[in-house]
Amino acid sequence: MSKKNKVTIKEIAEMSNTSKTTVSFYLNGKTNKMSEDTKKKIQQVIQQTGYKPSIVARSLNYKSSKLLGILIGDITNTFSNQIVKGIEDMASKEGYQIIVGNTNYDDTKEAMYIERMLSMGVDGFIIQPTAKFRKNSRKIQEANKPMVFFDSKIYDSKTSWVKTNNYEATYNATINCIKKGYENYILVTANPSLISTRIERATGFSDALMEYDLTYETLIVEDDTTILEEIIEFFNKYIDVKKKTLVFVPNCWALPMVFIALKEYHAMMPTIGLIGFDNTEWANFSSPTVTTIVQPGFEEGQQASQILINQIENPDVKQGQRVLDCSINWKQSTAL
Repeated sequence: MSKKNKVTIKEIAEMSNTSKTTVSFYLNGKTNKMSEDTKKKIQQVIQQTGYKPSIVARSLNYKSSKLLGILIGDITNTFSNQIVKGIEDMASKEGYQIIVGNTNYDDTKEAMYIERMLSMGVDGFIIQPTAKFRKNSRKIQEANKPMVFFDSKIYDSKTSWVKTNNYEATYNATINCIKKGYENYILVTANPSLISTRIERATGFSDALMEYDLTYETLIVEDDTTILEEIIEFFNKYIDVKKKTLVFVPNCWALPMVFIALKEYHAMMPTIGLIGFDNTEWANFSSPTVTTIVQPGFEEGQQASQILINQIENPDVKQGQRVLDCSINWKQSTAL
């Protein structure tokens, strides 16, 4: 039917000899008091017409749209993919669907997605916030929608979030490398002051070195402006091939770029060591293989989804806050 998407609930009711209320109950799963004959008639009409209910229209009539708005900083990396899979896994079990927006850590995009998702009637948000999220959060708060942050501990004890033990995992991995005998240290990172995750990882690295009176050189990179030659030039300046040097990359998107920049030093690994975050899809098969701190992304997504759904369905429930443990995948790049 060429007009099947324009069929209304009223027309479905007329064609099945029932009322609009009965059809609405059927569409929302409230059929426990409905006869089998009535359910069968409505189902047949829906199949014949190809009717698909408007999510927005339903959200205006019912307290829940069963939609969750998900804002991801960078959808291209494996960690984010696992987060989304975990969110969707738990959401589907609870009868919810998700809408995903990729902000690329741009607060303008973040604001746009928030506005669009609110107009679609989402019940709540799971957010990997940008550095300027506070100003964008006002619309969510004004709409009285619950939100759960992931990969960041934001605001205060009154907010809900799920994150990993970034500081402890980085600190422990760095201490382990110190004990392996590395003498020189290099940190290649995106601006560590903008996002809490970056702060925790950079601080875990520096605190471990400070404990042993060791220092390090830092290169700040950004994925949209950094030129590979800049990183290579930096390495040529600060890597002393006569000393055991460790390069730490706390941003998963930057690790492949740094690995390429270290190409002329690959034969010297693990004397020239490299450790990063996640990227297990290639770090286990690169040559040499690369040591990474691995976040439990799928579980983090599940937990964030469960916390949000609990708050949607039970407005009086207290905030949920979870810290999950990372693991360390030791490989050839640090196998001293």
